[in-house]
Amino acid sequence: MNKQTRNPWSWVPSLYFAEGIPYVIAATTFSLIMYKRLGISNTDAALYTSWLYLPWVIKPFWSPFVDIMRTKRWWIVAMQLLIGGGLAGVAFCIPTPFYLQSTLAILWLIAFSSATHDIAADGFYMLALDENKQSLFVGIRSTFYRIAMIAGQGLLVILAGTLESSSGLEPVTISVSAGEGSATKQCHTPGMEDLHFSYTGQTAINPNEIDKDSLSGILNFIKENNIKNGFIPSETPTTKTDGDGQGFWSTYVSSPLKSFLSSTFNTNKPAIASDMAPNAEIFAISLSGEPQKPVVLNFSQTKGDKTFRLLGNDRITFTSENWEQPAYIAVQIDPKADSNATAEFTGTSGNIPFAWSLTFYLCAGLFIAFAIYHKFVLPRPDADKTVRDGNAVKSLFSTFGSFFSKKGIALSLAFILLYRLGEAQLTKIASPFLIDDRMVGGLGLSTAKMGVIYGTIGVIALTAGGILGGIAASRHGLKRWIWPMILCMNLPNLVYVYMAFALPESFITISTLVGIEQFGYGFGFTAFMLYLIFISQGKYSTSHYAICTGFMALGMMLPGMIAGWLQETIGYQNFFIWVCICTIPGFLLARKLNISTDFGKKKE
Repeated sequence: MNKQTRNPWSWVPSLYFAEGIPYVIAATTFSLIMYKRLGISNTDAALYTSWLYLPWVIKPFWSPFVDIMRTKRWWIVAMQLLIGGGLAGVAFCIPTPFYLQSTLAILWLIAFSSATHDIAADGFYMLALDENKQSLFVGIRSTFYRIAMIAGQGLLVILAGTLESSSGLEPVTISVSAGEGSATKQCHTPGMEDLHFSYTGQTAINPNEIDKDSLSGILNFIKENNIKNGFIPSETPTTKTDGDGQGFWSTYVSSPLKSFLSSTFNTNKPAIASDMAPNAEIFAISLSGEPQKPVVLNFSQTKGDKTFRLLGNDRITFTSENWEQPAYIAVQIDPKADSNATAEFTGTSGNIPFAWSLTFYLCAGLFIAFAIYHKFVLPRPDADKTVRDGNAVKSLFSTFGSFFSKKGIALSLAFILLYRLGEAQLTKIASPFLIDDRMVGGLGLSTAKMGVIYGTIGVIALTAGGILGGIAASRHGLKRWIWPMILCMNLPNLVYVYMAFALPESFITISTLVGIEQFGYGFGFTAFMLYLIFISQGKYSTSHYAICTGFMALGMMLPGMIAGWLQETIGYQNFFIWVCICTIPGFLLARKLNISTDFGKKKE
């Protein structure tokens, strides 16, 4: 078979798998989970990773220049090499002290390269295949793009989680129980390695109430000693009362708004309206020897009764300067606890930077292999050649002008930007919510379990919803199905409200609820994509569709930027209620849309 007519099975699946992986890494949950595991706050992680959507937002502006400069085939191979080099750069920078700034800069370049790769790959697909084969392989390309999402959000996250748990020191496990009277001091030393953790503390905790001053004394002791010895960072004020050193936005908008929201939705209100509080006991955590590099110990409740909860900081860092001093945590027990109640808290010290760095190195190797493979396997269609068009810029302005002159375009753009207003914020916080410890309102899942639930089960449910949505729309058209699809997309967000209040522990329960939400999102997203196609009809349908996808990405980017800040201000429970409120604009705008009755119906 000659180079112009290679079998599409030899390159279509690999091309669209390669198209999906960098999008998942840069613009969806992969980078968000990585920064969360590296200790970045929800506010910063959501803000910074939302900026990575920008290349897809502005993609329509430079897509014409991909035609002018070089062939589509050249762009595909070049971008895959660049993405591979970028992934290796991220892997190299993760263990460094300046990892945040450097990895974000490289991830933005990867995102830009990935968006350019999308332009070239989609164009090459149309040039290398005739209309019949384009129709035949459209399902194949979509399937392998979805497989890439499962690999990126699921398998790669599971790999990083497995590397986390298999590296580092032996975990330290604190088992506690409800008990009357005094308890025996215990010491637990797992493993006989040269370097290990141990703890001392009263493992039988009296469920009787203590006065609030005593509880405050316990918390202050833990905080002051851990900060003094460098186990946790000292608190740096984020705002100043006099406004000095702040910009206009911080002084007059951000800080006052945060103060108002914090006071209105105070998530730290005492559970008992009296001078008494639940009892708590202190545990001292020690390291047996001097570490060669910082050892980060992450505590979470791994099993047992919910009447126990961890107090203090769940992330403790041992260094060569503080290892001779004990770090402190406390376990609190509710007075209503059953006399037989027990719980288990586990501290793991897996080498998180190493785990994520190795995962990125593997991804880099994969993309270098893709570039080499496609260099030799991609066909060389005669139609794939550099377009020498001196009127490219003029054509670009003409395309944009015709798009914004469409009838009802303002309403259409408002719908595109607001249809996923709630989902855009939920997407940024769903992963941190599943990972965060229960003491701060999360579900406390491991990285590996998170990859299974959200990245594998969730993506399969999302794909199934999209397939069924497409079948339904093809039978009766978009106009008939748009309202059921809007309902299916938004109502399942309530499962996160339930999980935030109930904090389920069952892996099956959490998987089922996440699967329901993702299935509804996939089913409802079908209406959104069909509407983009509907308003893109006309002379410049391809370019207009690219503009629509740019606004679609903008609708995800802007709300996602503030999602972390809002969640940390009002808490998980109030945040997920807010997400449900944000679905209202989509319902209101959908009532005014003018959609053809027969659009989307299968031709008889």
